[in-house]
Amino acid sequence: MPKIGMEPIRREALVKATIAEIGLAGSLDVTVSQIARRAGMSSALAHHYFGGKDQIYLAAMRRILADFGAEVRNELGCTRPDGRAEAVIRACFAPSCFTPQTISAWMTFYVLAQTNVQALRLWRIYQGRMRSNLTHAMRPLSRNPKFAAKTLTALIDGLYIRAALNDPDTPEMATAHALSVLESLKEPRL
Repeated sequence: MPKIGMEPIRREALVKATIAEIGLAGSLDVTVSQIARRAGMSSALAHHYFGGKDQIYLAAMRRILADFGAEVRNELGCTRPDGRAEAVIRACFAPSCFTPQTISAWMTFYVLAQTNVQALRLWRIYQGRMRSNLTHAMRPLSRNPKFAAKTLTALIDGLYIRAALNDPDTPEMATAHALSVLESLKEPRL
């Protein structure tokens, strides 16, 4: 007989195990068995809760995106309106979002989005929100806020790619780099 209330605990354990295993492998070249073993359960139970590796991985990415969203809301909650773009950048490179495991998960997410419709949809939602937040933040700071938002989004992705390739950027260095580009994009409206 199943233990009542265990499903959310086991799902959470599988999500955390997925992020950790992908971080170790640096790719999606991990099995459900490896993920389940790390989570302390059988692969049959992992399949029962998620159905397969892609679904487990998408749940892990949703968790990463939710954690990132919480960082953004936290940063935005304690900033002035003219500091919104800086707040989004700080959230992108917050120590909780810029760990080696999370960076590996992001890189595999980009690869999976090329072949998995659900991953592509999730990526499009993330990109749309990121661009929307940055465009809104850049309106009072730039004559072309959409261009500035696209530039910053591409820079953030690029800094994650560099980190995935073991470029020694720390969260502080990546933040400083992105903030310097932000300053160069500021051109107040006349």
